Amino acid sequence: MSIGFSAVAARRTLLASLVIVGMGFTVLFPVLSPLGRELGLNEMQITFIISMSSAIVFLTTPLWGRLSDVWGRKRVMLIGIFGFALGTALFNSVLQAGLAGWMVGVPLFAGLVVARMVHASIMSAAMPAASAYMADITTIAQRTKGMGAAGAANNIGAILGPALAGLAVISLMTPLWFIAGLAFLNGLFVLFFLREPPRERAAVRPPRMKYTDPRILPFIVVGVIMFMGFGLVQQTMGFRFQDALQLDAAATAGTFGTAMMFSAGCSLFSQMVIVQRLDVAPFTLLKLALPLLIIAFVLMATQETQFWLTMALSIQGLGMGLAGPGFMAGASLAVSAEEQGSVAGVAGSCGPLGWTIGPLFGGALYQVEPWLPYAFAAVVYLILLMIMPWLGRRVRPQA
Repeated sequence: MSIGFSAVAARRTLLASLVIVGMGFTVLFPVLSPLGRELGLNEMQITFIISMSSAIVFLTTPLWGRLSDVWGRKRVMLIGIFGFALGTALFNSVLQAGLAGWMVGVPLFAGLVVARMVHASIMSAAMPAASAYMADITTIAQRTKGMGAAGAANNIGAILGPALAGLAVISLMTPLWFIAGLAFLNGLFVLFFLREPPRERAAVRPPRMKYTDPRILPFIVVGVIMFMGFGLVQQTMGFRFQDALQLDAAATAGTFGTAMMFSAGCSLFSQMVIVQRLDVAPFTLLKLALPLLIIAFVLMATQETQFWLTMALSIQGLGMGLAGPGFMAGASLAVSAEEQGSVAGVAGSCGPLGWTIGPLFGGALYQVEPWLPYAFAAVVYLILLMIMPWLGRRVRPQA
């Protein structure tokens, strides 16, 4: 480390910022489903909004990851965080126009899709830069635990984000406006307190890393499928809670938000206790996560009480808490130090790709039968579990 740079201070500042980022990503989920129905949108339209924005994140995240190798981690993080704040304000404005009756029908739906896509194209800079930053300030031996700490910080935010949904008792828009302001303050925090890490800067823009790169392919396959299931759940369980428990819009936001808090808490337990205290290889963490996720989907498909739906989300959180650090650390350790921005971009785009596919399947299947999305996901994950030994043989020994 260069003189004057403290990795410990940088890590603390980065993790504090990731708490706010996690809040921003999760506060929307308990609110959007009931809010969309208040605006007259159906399940497919609501999930389509998230799918299209996720598609944009999928396309832009690798670019932002490569740019962080050239422009620097901090600069790209700032673009993403301030872009999140401004994009959220734009999306909120369109929602507000719909609630006021100034936009209805097709113009409202199109406006929401476009606003969310603009939002996604800029905010997608934050996470690959943050992941590459963590890779810069950790050694190979520390990498899995470092990624686990980043995931844990994000999950603390994921606990606090749904808690903000409680502000829906004031109005359904209150949590969304609150997070826009908080994201802007987070950008100021990063601007003044996060320092650029010392690293080997690329003289030119690094070459594009392919998803089929054999060094990371096993992690990419598992990551996309896992995030597909995660996105399917996050964008349909709001409907499941509202319909199974016969709740109104505000009660749905509060009840589903509480369940998401339990889910994020279990994910935090996985990352802070299991990942931090046990020396487990990244791909092993992925193999441990899959049975938990399958159980969670089975419960979602077969149960219709608040207790069991909340329990299913909690088990899913436990599994994703194992899977997230395993996925990011495994991909990071598979490539060289000069490729950390590139691999962070490629790996970081697997989540958005899964989130593009998952909500589309989820919304369409939910309109057929409410239990069908989760049964579908359970079958897909069962197939993935069966091919894990084959994928594991293709994971190269870590450096």
